[in-house]
Amino acid sequence: MANKKNYILAIESSCDDTSAAVLCNTKVLSNVVATQEIHKQYGGVVPELASRAHQQNIVPVVHQALAKANIDKKQLSAIAFTRGPGLMGSLLVGASFAKSLSLGLNIPLIEVNHMEAHILAHFIDDESMTAPEFPFLGMTISGGHTQIVKVSNYFDMEVLGETLDDAVGEAFDKSAKLMGLPYPGGPLVDKNAQLGNPRAFDFPKPKVDGLNFSFSGLKTSILYFLQRETKKNPDFIVENINDICASVQYTILEILMDKLKLAVKQTGIQQVAIGGGVAANSGIRARLKEAEETLGWKTYIPKFQYCTDNAAMIGIVGYLKFLEGQFTDQSIGAKARYAIGS
Repeated sequence: MANKKNYILAIESSCDDTSAAVLCNTKVLSNVVATQEIHKQYGGVVPELASRAHQQNIVPVVHQALAKANIDKKQLSAIAFTRGPGLMGSLLVGASFAKSLSLGLNIPLIEVNHMEAHILAHFIDDESMTAPEFPFLGMTISGGHTQIVKVSNYFDMEVLGETLDDAVGEAFDKSAKLMGLPYPGGPLVDKNAQLGNPRAFDFPKPKVDGLNFSFSGLKTSILYFLQRETKKNPDFIVENINDICASVQYTILEILMDKLKLAVKQTGIQQVAIGGGVAANSGIRARLKEAEETLGWKTYIPKFQYCTDNAAMIGIVGYLKFLEGQFTDQSIGAKARYAIGS
């Protein structure tokens, strides 16, 4: 089956992006993403509005993905979809659509773990990316997750450490909100940080045992710092926005890198791959490249389009499972909580 052309339609609907992609084996033919602008006015994703928007977007997005790939739905070999983790209402839209289409076309249905897909996105056939060799360490950094995972092969993953509270993406977005930046604030913190001094202000790094993370204490310390300084100078944030962003980003990246260094030391694995929305952050990308030169690591960073939620990463896992005959049946349901390796 690996030698013939297998067309996989992939559907991703775990949060607020509706995405569909078509892959021919490991090659992405199309990767369409419809973003939901409505959440900006609320300062975060509203689950009920997200699921309604998915219902409106999914048919045109799938249609566009097939059209861009220049194939007919009758040519599809299988349909892969995000089973979880994510927002239940959003997941149900994608799962229901995938199950219905699979039934109608009488082709296999493949469930995919969203977080495993972020890690395996590195195996998409793209000339600008190189796939890591097994075993490697995967660090998933997104709005909902922060994990370090030992990846022994495509379907053998072990979580070595994860966040005990907020995810790193939340830490960025909540810090941005404290500074009065609009949602989503993470990319704006990164943008401003590039113009500021990362050592301008000191924020404490949480003391957490092992390879686990914690970001709630950092968020609280930033809140108290801003309250204290704006009491002395009401224009403090506006006047120092670049330095504050740079200092916040520096502290968050130090937390991530400290844990990665510990994971490399404990496992002896020097191949490190990142995935998830925060993998688009310029700071973490620079720090990983620096680690290649100073620590001898081999690092793998996905293209920007494969960092944020997208169906292409669901499609590559779908294809790998297709080769193994790992299909599911119509009784399958969405899972809001869905651990890696389960």
